[in-house]
Amino acid sequence: MRDILSDIIRSKKEEVEQAKALVSPEALRQEAEAYVRLHPQTRSMRRSLESSATGIIAEFKRRSPSKGWLHPEADPALVAPAYEQAGASALSILTDTPFFGGTLDDLRAARRLVDLPILRKDFVIDPYQLLQARLAGADAVLLIAACLSPGQCRALAAEAHALGLEVLLEVHAEDELACLTPDIDMLGVNNRHLGTFHTDVQNSLRLAESLRRAASRVGEPLLVSESGISSPATIAGLRQAGFRGFLIGEAFMKTARPGETLHAFIQDIQTQSQP
Repeated sequence: MRDILSDIIRSKKEEVEQAKALVSPEALRQEAEAYVRLHPQTRSMRRSLESSATGIIAEFKRRSPSKGWLHPEADPALVAPAYEQAGASALSILTDTPFFGGTLDDLRAARRLVDLPILRKDFVIDPYQLLQARLAGADAVLLIAACLSPGQCRALAAEAHALGLEVLLEVHAEDELACLTPDIDMLGVNNRHLGTFHTDVQNSLRLAESLRRAASRVGEPLLVSESGISSPATIAGLRQAGFRGFLIGEAFMKTARPGETLHAFIQDIQTQSQP
């Protein structure tokens, strides 16, 4: 199969340069610094997951490169509050347009209506995108090890913290743990390979021990499993392996009412956890 990640990163570089041509990095930084002075506090995604009985990060996305359109008319102003009411611990908002059908406006719309921590989920390759995320109301950002060198990851994570953003580092293989630094708040395993988009939730379980060893050396970032999770039984197994956050998107977004689907999912978790 073709390497979809390469296509995405090529597109992302063009997107960032186009944005810089409209608003210079210097101007955007000044705007972000003014915003941070007015809004110094962000919501901690890590603490929300740690204190949650379910740890579900409910994702808003309209499409994926492998599945096509899931919910093309989905409105974050409807879905985000429904996720919060259903019991999500945090939200993930896809902001990539060409491949996932999202925008920063989706994040802004959700921020106005919910009090949950919000993750900007995108392919972050430039500090400019961190400024965008903070201005849009994000509380955390995703850094994908497959897109970055260890040095780039270190610099972006430090910049994110300087802006008050938490960092979720995503890996898919053990060698990508070289990107792990003390500025990483959450360490995620993507069960979907970003080159082929093949999904296997066992990837989290295969990497669990390596993640725990690596995490113990840099301050114990909270472990998150991402993608391919569709049953409470899977979450129970992942919890036993040490995971405390569970990012779920397609299982909810492919249905007509994602919030109601999440509510039923959480009820199933609670039922199965009863003695």
